[in-house]
Amino acid sequence: MVPSDLDFRRKPFTKLESLAAPIDLINLDTDIIIRIERLSQLPRGQLGPWAFEPLRYRNNGEENPDFILNQKPFREAKILITAANFGCGSSREMAVWAIQELGVRCLIGSSFGDIFRSNCFQNGLLVLQFSADEIQAMQAMADRGPFSVDLVLNQVQLPDGSKKSFSIDAPIRKALLEGLDEIELTLSRRERIKAYQEKMKSERPWIFQAA
Repeated sequence: MVPSDLDFRRKPFTKLESLAAPIDLINLDTDIIIRIERLSQLPRGQLGPWAFEPLRYRNNGEENPDFILNQKPFREAKILITAANFGCGSSREMAVWAIQELGVRCLIGSSFGDIFRSNCFQNGLLVLQFSADEIQAMQAMADRGPFSVDLVLNQVQLPDGSKKSFSIDAPIRKALLEGLDEIELTLSRRERIKAYQEKMKSERPWIFQAA
């Protein structure tokens, strides 16, 4: 079971202010994010220490000081600024869990693996996409101060004070803002569902007749 403070599916996302750690590696796949052997050994809630294992640790088990998440002040970053095609490869949902268990709540990048991106939203991890040039500029200013991600206003404020607007699908935005999983999001439409059922009973009563 995931500790309550890590279960972001039920933690509303409205506004997040944090340093953003730049990870400028293209095609960083889910096997790099969490190795398959760790998934066979560890339950959810214990994956965080092994997220980005090949990058975070040397062969002798010591931390690699060159990796951004091992450097102050980015150890506590809740935002990652990623390069193109982040999260490609295997469809393992556990890659999202491992990132969340680092305390990360938002990924900003130019492109993502399709299934990985979907898994992020289903688990309450916000994913924002900007052009490659915009991402390069964001990575260059990562050491200047915190980023502010506002899902209410649909904008990101950069360390230099400039703001970038973004768009996100309405159902995904609602789920993130209210901390809803897919079932809860469906149940939030129960009145519309009930009205549709009543309409169908009136217009097509034979559908509801017992065999």
